[in-house]
Amino acid sequence: MSSLTLRQALRQPRYLLGSRPWCAALYLLSSVPIGAGLLASVVLLAVVGSALTLVIVGILLLLMLALIGIPVAAVERRRLLLIDPVPLADPHRAPERTGLAAWLRIRLRERATWREFGYVLVFAFVLWPLEGLVAGAVLAVCGGLLATPLVMATVTGGEEVRVMKLWLADSYPQAFALALLGLVLLPLFAYPLGWAAVARAALTRVLLSAGPGGLDSRLEELGRSRMRLVDAFEAERRRIERDLHDGAQQRLVALSMTLGLARLEAPAEPLGSLLAKAHEEAGVALVEIRELIRGIHPQVLTDRGLAAAVEDIADRSAVPVDMDFEIPGRLPQPVETAVYFAVCEALANVAKHSGASRARVTGRTDGERLTVEVRDDGTGGAGTSGGSGLQGVADRISVVGGQLLISSPPGGPTVFRLDAPCSPAHLVE
Repeated sequence: MSSLTLRQALRQPRYLLGSRPWCAALYLLSSVPIGAGLLASVVLLAVVGSALTLVIVGILLLLMLALIGIPVAAVERRRLLLIDPVPLADPHRAPERTGLAAWLRIRLRERATWREFGYVLVFAFVLWPLEGLVAGAVLAVCGGLLATPLVMATVTGGEEVRVMKLWLADSYPQAFALALLGLVLLPLFAYPLGWAAVARAALTRVLLSAGPGGLDSRLEELGRSRMRLVDAFEAERRRIERDLHDGAQQRLVALSMTLGLARLEAPAEPLGSLLAKAHEEAGVALVEIRELIRGIHPQVLTDRGLAAAVEDIADRSAVPVDMDFEIPGRLPQPVETAVYFAVCEALANVAKHSGASRARVTGRTDGERLTVEVRDDGTGGAGTSGGSGLQGVADRISVVGGQLLISSPPGGPTVFRLDAPCSPAHLVE
């Protein structure tokens, strides 16, 4: 099928030569059995469910009635592809937990479920009779005219035949003339039939689209998925940190101690110099693996919180750093991790690019939001463009519902300011 929608195809000169008119007719006519079945189902579920509300069966029937729009909407989205190749997205969110109870809870709370139920009512009581009337009238007129010679030959035995109770044909020339008229009317009726299908499809899109609430729910789900990815990533970082701390680092410590004891034995040259060199190399490797562990996930952040971890960064900074960090208690773990690595990146930029002689880190919280600021007296010109690590910081802070602001005019100073929630209720979940 062409990638054009039916609305676009109706404006093409070759519309009548393709399959689009037949698809439009099929779309309208297929509504009749579906709508009739829906009408019977809705009435049956409503009547029987209301009569049996005092028992569990009635409640289950009414629950089925409330959720009937979900499978119907799924069928309608597929049926819409007959005349429109652009798929209509499913507005429903995936349940956060497995099981029927979790599925029912989220479906009954979604606005999309009740929009689909409203569509079922409109479809069952209004739309399908109109569609059947439009498509049936076109096919009855054209089909009745086209079938006139066949009816005369098989039913009346060549005698006169009344066509649609309007025209009387008493000879085969008249019968074939009426069949020719039906053949002429068929393409003429194809256009109004097509536009009727377009209007029906547009109404389906309006009633079954996600709508503003659906868009909000999708954005909310996107935020939750990003948060889950970050949590999984941080959990993996902590696992690697533990493996390195408890495994490779301890082995290097043991190796360094063994080499140190071997040097105390004062063996003769050249073994003594080789042991001294190996001892130094083990010490360097131990320092490097400790730095690597600290970069993956610092133990001080896990044990003592954000304030102590930021003080540790400041103590190790190549540029002197003044601290004014007042954050009572612990913050949510995703926020602490994101802010810690943001300050790490900011101080690393100060040391590498700013030419500053001094920096200052301040941190404040009002109980709901955390504000951290890194200021230096360097030359300025910092930004998030050009592949800067600050863009990654901004992305990471945004995942937890925060934002990053940078002021760095030429000549300085550079102010790196981030704002993040400090309550779990305000995180993007």
